Amino acid sequence: MNITLTKNDEIVMKLLHYFITQEGYNPVVLHGAKDEIWLENNEADYKIIRIVSNYIHNDEQLNFDLYRTKQILGKIKRKMFSLRMTTLSIFVNLGDNVDLKSASQKNIDVVDLKEFEDISHYDFVLNSFPNILEVETDEKQGIELFVKLTNDINKKNLDENQKAEEVFSKKVPVITYALILINTLMLVLTIGMSGQVLEFNPNLLYKLGGLVNYSSMSSYIDFYRVITSAFLHAGLIHFIFNMYALYVIGPQLESFFGKIKYLIIYLGSAIIGNLLSMLFLSETTVAVGASGAIFGLFGALLYFGYHYRVYLSGVIKSQIIPLIALNLFIGFVLSGINNMAHIGGLIGGILVSKAVGVKYKSHKEDIINGIIMTAIFVGFLIFMILR
Repeated sequence: MNITLTKNDEIVMKLLHYFITQEGYNPVVLHGAKDEIWLENNEADYKIIRIVSNYIHNDEQLNFDLYRTKQILGKIKRKMFSLRMTTLSIFVNLGDNVDLKSASQKNIDVVDLKEFEDISHYDFVLNSFPNILEVETDEKQGIELFVKLTNDINKKNLDENQKAEEVFSKKVPVITYALILINTLMLVLTIGMSGQVLEFNPNLLYKLGGLVNYSSMSSYIDFYRVITSAFLHAGLIHFIFNMYALYVIGPQLESFFGKIKYLIIYLGSAIIGNLLSMLFLSETTVAVGASGAIFGLFGALLYFGYHYRVYLSGVIKSQIIPLIALNLFIGFVLSGINNMAHIGGLIGGILVSKAVGVKYKSHKEDIINGIIMTAIFVGFLIFMILR
């Protein structure tokens, strides 16, 4: 079988090789996109790289191409949860009469390559990708180059698939089961001490570690309640709702983040949710429940889903976000629900997830920023409570 590569084919292959293997871009699947390849990396200067091999012979065609690009970018923004999507369109088959100078638009830069080395004429590309000219150009040509670049891309894709399989593979949710067990033991203890099942006395819940307004605390030592209250419940129905939610979402998050990170997220969300709740509790209220920590798991799932949106964007938009919105709405409409703990837990889940990092996705700078942001937020809440 004879395979002939044109010069344009070689340029496209070199670009794909560089952006996929060196810069961590992933292909974007687009229906109806012909003679063009879209790549995405939300961590890079250019979120989208678009390589266009379709022949464009005049300015009108180019303007229509850019118009269509903006329409597609709007859809990708919604899918990728991004408000701003900087894009680099690389044309490898422009006609000589096409004026590229007026083609660049807001957040869309354009490049015309007749030869791969022509990329050196575009400083804005070299600033973002200083190593791009190091792509192998001399030693291999034609089909030999095609085979090498294809093998490299396939190896990179295989590595990415293996990482994703490791992250998404099911694991025994030991921490989730342990948390459910601790909550169950506390429920049994509360039932035994109260003689009640459906609703417990607030005074008993206070003695067992229920959360109260700071002015109702006897000393700083009472801050232990931001943890203990997360393992108590106001009654059997309250317990069942929270433990069912933990049973459903907990194993997923424990698998995604790993046991230690998952436990840190759970406890951190409970603490942050309860700290925010303390600012709004009346002096006669005793607050209990794991829902702040569970909302933290929702926040962690949002943060994780953002980084693995190629796999989870549909689930996040169609299930998780509506579920969070519905529960927050119910919390505002119905009385007796500590919605501030829910909101605080949700924020805490996102912040703590950023602080512990997502495997294979978070950089050291992201984790440091997450730790700083979490510390600042916790410090602010404590300051507001004590002032």
